[in-house]
Amino acid sequence: MGVDYLRISVTNRCNLQCVYCDPLGSCVITECEEALTIEEMKRAVGLLVTCGIRKVRITGGEPLLKENVVRLIRALADIAGIEDLSLTTNGVFLEPLAAELKAAGLQRINVSVDSMDRETYRRITGFDLLPSVAGGIHKAMEVNLKPVKINSVIVKGLNDSDDQITALAEMSVHFPIVVRFIEYCPTNTCTRPAADYLPNRVVRTIIEREFGLLSGVVMVYGNGPALYFKIRDSAGAIGFISGRSSIFCQSCSRLRMTSDGKLMPCLYSLQTYNLGKLIRNEASDGQIQNFLKTVIRGKTRFTKLNSYKEEFCMCGIGG
Repeated sequence: MGVDYLRISVTNRCNLQCVYCDPLGSCVITECEEALTIEEMKRAVGLLVTCGIRKVRITGGEPLLKENVVRLIRALADIAGIEDLSLTTNGVFLEPLAAELKAAGLQRINVSVDSMDRETYRRITGFDLLPSVAGGIHKAMEVNLKPVKINSVIVKGLNDSDDQITALAEMSVHFPIVVRFIEYCPTNTCTRPAADYLPNRVVRTIIEREFGLLSGVVMVYGNGPALYFKIRDSAGAIGFISGRSSIFCQSCSRLRMTSDGKLMPCLYSLQTYNLGKLIRNEASDGQIQNFLKTVIRGKTRFTKLNSYKEEFCMCGIGG
């Protein structure tokens, strides 16, 4: 499979402290002078497009905290060759920005929502902000940022009860959205323990017990490893991302880039490639393209089994 998908963490700042990411505020925030400017980021992405990238997702941290994020979206949307431009957000600031993001060229959006219960949401994220997130989701649908996807990480002892899981799945019944269940993967010593992982096969059993057997979906809803299904007569779909109970390295087509321009073949990669340094040292387009081709060749040989990083901060890489 060719490498055609880039995820850019445009900031590692976040307004939440989710238990599976950064519950103690442990991430080191990238200083403004270290982060690539919009012009530098546009050049980096433009050169990656010449090497085969066709799909770009903006992540964080919380990308809507980035200053001039709408201008960044507009700059990236202007790059010829990008076929799909999307963004992942926690949704807290989405409602007032959704129309601007759409007008700037954003096509799709993912929103992290781990519970439809207000108190459980507060326990997971540290803040009572579920009503703001719900407003953002409805606004995204209104301005046609579609399909809207909901990302839900299921953690034992927090949101793994039958009623919590079925409430999330039920959103796909009533709205044309995709609810994706993501297996919990601990990333550092500050996050919840590995024993709090719940396999997606258990999540699916709970959903099918409530709604009946899920049917397969032919339509591809994105660029990642999710497998998609439908509840009977539903407006949307259900997805499962099973990164803990399965390995899909051979089918992975994505690179990741941090806000200061470091490229990574995977969340778990020990190896990083400093594209930002080349850009700031005024390397030529040809020099950078040769560098990128080397990175992409290395990506095709990468698996979690041959380069595994035990600990990292998810908010700096973009989960």
